[in-house]
Amino acid sequence: MTQATTTPPHSRKAPRQRRRGLRIVLLVLLVLLLAAGGTAWWLYSNLNGNIKGVDINKSLGSDRPEKLPTAGQNLLVLGSDSRSGENGKIAGGDVSGARSDTALVIHVPEGRSRATAVSIPRDTLVTRPECAKSDGSSVPSANRVMFNSVYSQVGPACVVKTVEQMSHVRIDHYMEVDFAGFKGLVDAIGGVTVDVPQDIHDGASGLNLKAGPQKLNGTQSLEFVRTRHGIGDGSDLGRIGLQQQFLLDLLSEVQKQDMLSSPTKTYKIARSATKSLTTDSDLASLTKLAEFARSMKGVNPDTMETIMLPVAYDKVDPNRVVAAEPQATQLWKAIRTDSEVPASAKKSPAHGG
Repeated sequence: MTQATTTPPHSRKAPRQRRRGLRIVLLVLLVLLLAAGGTAWWLYSNLNGNIKGVDINKSLGSDRPEKLPTAGQNLLVLGSDSRSGENGKIAGGDVSGARSDTALVIHVPEGRSRATAVSIPRDTLVTRPECAKSDGSSVPSANRVMFNSVYSQVGPACVVKTVEQMSHVRIDHYMEVDFAGFKGLVDAIGGVTVDVPQDIHDGASGLNLKAGPQKLNGTQSLEFVRTRHGIGDGSDLGRIGLQQQFLLDLLSEVQKQDMLSSPTKTYKIARSATKSLTTDSDLASLTKLAEFARSMKGVNPDTMETIMLPVAYDKVDPNRVVAAEPQATQLWKAIRTDSEVPASAKKSPAHGG
């Protein structure tokens, strides 16, 4: 991932700022789809069953960070990447289970139209707290585990608990989108044009793209957001910039299409989105999602600040990263207290090369 800068959000046209554009776009995209569907509600009545719900509050209990009066709304967004079945062919091999390849804490101040989004690199070593599994058994606390392994080993509630423990930020809502949903979504809107920053030749996924504007179909889009060997230093930090760029281009493509004039197409797109969507139980219906969307209507990529959790390469295992201090502590404190994030807290010693 590119190193965070202090460039104002509104200057997103610059290449570096564009890459900072953020996975929050995933949430914004869903919000736009739901808002568009509001004019033809009858088309959406059978989509409720597509949305899966997780009772986060029941799983976490009362041992959680305090909800501060100035906290606003804090949302954890995960992009889970299943590599099994047909989807595994794109990944270069069939792998069981799913992993949280994208993680984002979104802070929306109360009654305002801006947001701050903090990306947590998947290879960050964290302390996993003791967590309850869905079958009622418990998993003991463990040190130095990869952040994305928490999801595959214990489940989404434990990811929320891990984030709350490391940040001391109370998470109000949870949203998860399977990366496989991108394929159907991109194909439903007719493809997405991206400006490929350099020639990409990834032998692992089979992705081969020339530098410059390229219109990608669903399969190519999955390969694009997954590629690590084809760009940067081959690490997760290197490909995060591509993921952010793609999601911005995806939102731009949706915005260019007049979905209000085509309820049938809007329904097709919304169906692709909701089939891959899991939320906390408080959001697990179209009505609740629409209400949440209206509360977020003033938030868009131009009014968001995107920051990567400052990380440094681990001294024991250079293929992993750890939260960089004191930057990480300063960042989370600013989120908790709804304060401006200091420039020093946006500087990450590790970057994608």
